[in-house]
Amino acid sequence: MSNSENRESPSLEELGSASESVVATLAALAPDLNDSSLYIHRELSQLQFNIRVLEQALDEDKPLLERLKFLLIFSNNMDEFFEIRVAGLKSQIAFDHEIVGPDGIPPKRALVEISEIAHRQIERQYSILNEHILPALDRQGIRIVRRDAWSHKQTLWVRRYFRHEVAPLVTPIGLDTTHPFPLLVNKSLNFIVQLEGIDAFGRDSGLAIVPAPRVLPRLIRLPDDVCEGGDNFVLLSSIIHAHADELFPGMAVQGCYQFRLTRNADLTIDPEDVEDLARALRGELYSRRFGDAVRLEVADNCPKDLTDYLLKQFGLTSAEMYEVNGPVNLARLFGLSSKTERAQLHYPPFTPSIPKVLKKAEDLFQVIAKQDVLLLHPYESFAPVVDLLRQAAKDPNVLAIKQTLYRSGANSEIVDALVDAARAGKEVTVVVELRARFDEESNLTLASRLQQAGAVVIYGVVGVKTHAKLMLIQRREGPELVRYAHLGTGNYHTGNARLYTDYSLLTSDRALCEDVHKLFSQLTGMGKVLRMKKLLHAPFTLKKALLELIGRETAHATAGRAAHIIAKVNALTDPKVIRALYKASMAGVKIELIVRGTCCLRPGVPGISQNIRVRSIVGRFLEHSRVFWFANDGDEQIYLASADLMERNLDYRVETGFPIEGKKLRQRLKKELELYLSDNTNAWLLQADGLYQRPHAGTNQTPRNVQAQLLDKLCGAGAVTGA
Repeated sequence: MSNSENRESPSLEELGSASESVVATLAALAPDLNDSSLYIHRELSQLQFNIRVLEQALDEDKPLLERLKFLLIFSNNMDEFFEIRVAGLKSQIAFDHEIVGPDGIPPKRALVEISEIAHRQIERQYSILNEHILPALDRQGIRIVRRDAWSHKQTLWVRRYFRHEVAPLVTPIGLDTTHPFPLLVNKSLNFIVQLEGIDAFGRDSGLAIVPAPRVLPRLIRLPDDVCEGGDNFVLLSSIIHAHADELFPGMAVQGCYQFRLTRNADLTIDPEDVEDLARALRGELYSRRFGDAVRLEVADNCPKDLTDYLLKQFGLTSAEMYEVNGPVNLARLFGLSSKTERAQLHYPPFTPSIPKVLKKAEDLFQVIAKQDVLLLHPYESFAPVVDLLRQAAKDPNVLAIKQTLYRSGANSEIVDALVDAARAGKEVTVVVELRARFDEESNLTLASRLQQAGAVVIYGVVGVKTHAKLMLIQRREGPELVRYAHLGTGNYHTGNARLYTDYSLLTSDRALCEDVHKLFSQLTGMGKVLRMKKLLHAPFTLKKALLELIGRETAHATAGRAAHIIAKVNALTDPKVIRALYKASMAGVKIELIVRGTCCLRPGVPGISQNIRVRSIVGRFLEHSRVFWFANDGDEQIYLASADLMERNLDYRVETGFPIEGKKLRQRLKKELELYLSDNTNAWLLQADGLYQRPHAGTNQTPRNVQAQLLDKLCGAGAVTGA
């Protein structure tokens, strides 16, 4: 029998006041928790996550094409890092509005450190590609054939391809007084060409720019009849390079070098300054392609006079130039996976499971009316969520559906079902967050689809992104209106549900569904903050409640009771939350954090965070779920949430945290958290210096891979343990 069954646990309010006195006592004894040395710089921590992703490309236990994918994901991550994070720091400096965070590092110093790390890691990336991945692919018969290795047959084929497919679409631009340096699209592939000679108009500037046509594939498969077995490819950059002289007839090409420019891609639109957010956003999306320059990538054999010329054109310094030994647009190599049929070079396929309670259910409403259903994607299928919405669209007893959409895709099954429901005469209300970064265009399209079907589309709240994942269905059952809800930690995106780990809760709990209804009322209407019974919601109660729950564990520890916190999030940057965790650690609370990406908390500092351990799991699936577990002296509490522990989530977004109350579901979640904490294969442990180390299994330890264990446990025969 648990302690909670023998006595009544103190309330949050009671323990909150106790916690305040504890904190006051500690404050008199403890060091200054505002000391900048206790905080890791956000962007530098994010770079460390990207490095952990890159390291996966060296893991020979992973299938070869999956190792390549990690190498390319690193490229995508670094693109966004420069487009958003580096661009943001540069903007602060440009506008003389430098913001120094708790870590005390000003933007100028941060940019110097970022540049040093990024140069080193990007150089490593190309070394890994050239020395490990490409030779290993070659041994498997998958080749990117370089120009100097083309056979006579291949050379002839490439020439025909260039003349028929490439040359008609290429627009070379000679540089002179009437042809200034062109405005180049963000991340586009371009060439700077050195020329000798005088053209038909007497021009002899000596330089030209050749933008690669964006409509052409960057990776082209060579026909089998010009190759000697295997899967053989050439790069568009190689084809253009080899035939640059044909673009400038009568001129001598002295050199041709590829380069790529990364621009600031953050949108600067202020919702409070526009009358029509959707119309303003459409205009801003175009300008994103031509933001301020932040990085130049160029072939490492490009002469210095040309790199200096490019840097001057873009207003960049040499520290912002990256000379690379290979294609400047590496992410285009993702096509290698789809263009080769090599199952053994990929992760083994698996079939997401359907819980027994749902497997043979013809009426999902009947099942959810009897019990809450918890799903862990991608191990358990996202299909029940889609099926519930589809059933609601067809059910004549369903009167209304309300839904939030952050990232879903304009042509997703979720949007299809909402369109069907609206056309069937249901009251469909959808809160679409137009400002979901890099999904703005897709969200504008799906908003139009929904409006044309008759749905009411709301663009959230001015100045506050709607990031909560909520679905509410109102159904007539006899004389009553009964509510059913889905609450999730991830987006309504069926593709992501196969790649991201996220929890879904299907429930008919009256109080929780009533809270969801109130939150939709706040989003679509106007009025004061509505009091919720169970749901925590940002920017109003979520952060306050989490701080109180941490404070309660602090009070338990101070009173000599066992105290323990486990939290799983994507990022931890909020200074108030970090300080609360430091105070809890100092009081003796055992704190285990599973933080996939950015973490500004510094663990293992004697006297402050010696009771805190931070681990990051990087593996086959992107860890995306947010879970908060509090021991509460035997009367444990668990919340799932849409929010990370970041100021932007807790203070400037609409987010939700929802309790898991069923005993079996709580036990399940605790066991799954323990699997994460025991992983010694995918885990990286954060050290006090801000760097990460891998915990290698000892000679007497069994290797533990949490994602493989969950595949085996939840997917059974559909999974392979070594996946």
